Amino acid sequence: MSGRASLLSECEEEGWPCYFSESVAELLADPQISPVLFSAIAALSVEINETRGGVPGHTASPQWTQQRRVPLGTDGILGVAEYVVVADAEEPHCVITRVQVY
Repeated sequence: MSGRASLLSECEEEGWPCYFSESVAELLADPQISPVLFSAIAALSVEINETRGGVPGHTASPQWTQQRRVPLGTDGILGVAEYVVVADAEEPHCVITRVQVY
């Protein structure tokens, strides 16, 4: 494989950056947040990055296919997170927009 082809292949395999909305960042900065919830959100951001937003088990409505929902914790016991896949941006990325805690 040529150097250019190898570089292109590596870029295709890279994940997309995953950012937090302001409200999610504030939640994560709250010293009273449960370490279990903090860890679940951090792990989700890594999974979103690695799968380019295609987290297994996510749901999306037919009207808003870019917006996805995933349970947090085993069987969603911690809550639900919503994220948006921005695939058509110059730099494709995802944003965790909301966390609904149970």
